[in-house]
Amino acid sequence: MHTERKLNRLFWITLISLFTVFSFSAQFSKAADHKGWELNSEYNSYYDYKEMDKLKGIVLKFKKVTPLPGMAPGTAFILQEGDEEILIHLCPKSFADAKETGIRRGIKTKVKGSWAFINDQDVFIASKVKQGEHFEFKVRLTKDGTPFWTMTPEELARERASQ
Repeated sequence: MHTERKLNRLFWITLISLFTVFSFSAQFSKAADHKGWELNSEYNSYYDYKEMDKLKGIVLKFKKVTPLPGMAPGTAFILQEGDEEILIHLCPKSFADAKETGIRRGIKTKVKGSWAFINDQDVFIASKVKQGEHFEFKVRLTKDGTPFWTMTPEELARERASQ
């Protein structure tokens, strides 16, 4: 009986240890997929939370973008505002691809963020996307522009719980 408990305990310790190792390796792998999107990166310096703007329009289609050479791919979409089509940068693709964002095409959409001029093109770097009364996809802190993909899992969970 005593040996059976020891084996049971050893089994659970091993299982928990493996889960912990896989969790950390998955987080490390995901962070590596954020190359160029880091908090102190050149790309992030284009986002100015003090110069916030709001856009309203219809999501036409999603795009994969690489804002600067050497960056990991990102998720973006085209917003039609009147007669104008605006490229909206959201986040690294490894943080959320088009489907994972929950943002739907063809729906009235509000986007809050900051304008940037990258590679001879005006783009809008989003902090928050709203569709309808109840859907919101947030990727940056409004107060200081901190990208969600740079937060610890605990910080991200707290932020999402407060929404």
